[in-house]
Amino acid sequence: MRHAVTPAANVENNSFKVTSLLKICTHCERLSKKDLGIRIPRPLGNGPSRFIPEKEILKVSKVDARTQSIFEDAFAALGRLDNISLVMGFHPQYLESFLRTQHYLLQMDGPLSLHYRHYIGIMAAARHQCSYLVNLHVNDFLQVGGNPKWLKGLDEAPQKLQQLGELNKILAHRPWLLTKEHMERLLKAEEHSWSLAELIHAVVLLTHYHSLASFTFGCGITPEIHCDGGHTFRPPSLSQFCVCDIANGNGHVNHHDDPLGNQEMCGEVEVLMERMKQLQECRDDEEASQEEMATRFEREKTESMLVVTAEEEECVPSRDISRHFEDPSYGYKDFSRRGEHVPTFRVQDYSWEDHGFSLVNRLYPDVGQMLDEKFQMAYNLTYNTMATHKDVDTSMLRRAIWNYIHCMFGIRYDDYDYGEINQLLDRSFKIYIKTMVCSPEKTTKRMYESFWRQFQHSEKVHVNLLLMEARMQAELLYALRAITRYMT
Repeated sequence: MRHAVTPAANVENNSFKVTSLLKICTHCERLSKKDLGIRIPRPLGNGPSRFIPEKEILKVSKVDARTQSIFEDAFAALGRLDNISLVMGFHPQYLESFLRTQHYLLQMDGPLSLHYRHYIGIMAAARHQCSYLVNLHVNDFLQVGGNPKWLKGLDEAPQKLQQLGELNKILAHRPWLLTKEHMERLLKAEEHSWSLAELIHAVVLLTHYHSLASFTFGCGITPEIHCDGGHTFRPPSLSQFCVCDIANGNGHVNHHDDPLGNQEMCGEVEVLMERMKQLQECRDDEEASQEEMATRFEREKTESMLVVTAEEEECVPSRDISRHFEDPSYGYKDFSRRGEHVPTFRVQDYSWEDHGFSLVNRLYPDVGQMLDEKFQMAYNLTYNTMATHKDVDTSMLRRAIWNYIHCMFGIRYDDYDYGEINQLLDRSFKIYIKTMVCSPEKTTKRMYESFWRQFQHSEKVHVNLLLMEARMQAELLYALRAITRYMT
């Protein structure tokens, strides 16, 4: 049995204090606490994720010394270790880069005040109804001296932040609609205008938290036990466990993988590896013309519109969440509706490496470099494994995932053959990708489990890192291009 803290009664003032660490008696102590009127919270979730077994997540930090060190540093800096970091701990190299960038955006010197940064985080997370991130930054906003009145709703915030609402909703759901006029309205407002440096900081924060909301839903992140939605005081329904067992997280039923399901998916990895091998051979034998490459992109972009994100009805945000943003009905829409056409965004004309990176670094020093390192880390991260297979070159698969996400946003790489995507990404995987990137609040455990069923959870977390960073870069490209056009 685990150790827990037991209070001692003070008869004179009827208060309680911690005296020592004792083993809890599973029967007498439970009755004693009931008599004393102490309410014991128990976790609603089973570990940091609804999708990944807790033992797999905790095993990583125990085995990997680097992960343990990163966790300790994060706790020392923030006074907490959130569940997002615990799940990202599968990939310590990436986690280190992510935490360094996020720390700089939120706490180091920059154009925006600390309480503005957290409020923008709230606005961005709320667009996807991500109560986990909203609650996290509500607490941080108050801790840095933010005005509680602003939390009543966006209409109670300063006009300068309210003006950011339009950019927030377009970036989150239809970034291809952004124009230099949107930026001009913010930069040339008669009152409460934004400086270029402030706007760059705000854009990076908005895209960071839109994409982090995708990761949060995509990995089934659960609130910590001390947070809203992370605990309950209701007695457990499992009679074989006492209250102290439940409070210590020992009262959860273990869920095992379905052996029949695994048998059905037998050979999935081998089939994917064989397709990668065949595609590589085709690359070596012949090269498609530019016209054919363009045709394949348009075909893949059109097909991506036919992928249904979820079977459920539209999610209606609660008042607690929707008060932080405007126009709740505004959501993701595919490129072509009723004959509308959105021009293809050619990376050869405006790219992160050649244009976006330098713009961010010039107006918000060091951040461009940090973002670039984080993008590269997610894109290039590999252990040369696929499920149980070792010494595998996964670069083709990683590129297909990244480029498919950008394809959904209308972004085209002239040197990529989009015919590879249908060979490497099956329909269940595409449904998961599109849901997580475009409507992450609709992501379900069934979707998570339906793709790559023979792969490790750590590999699925890696996929989520790719999706998160590819989405962030796509949003940034549209926003930074609009700012560049305003400046020229």
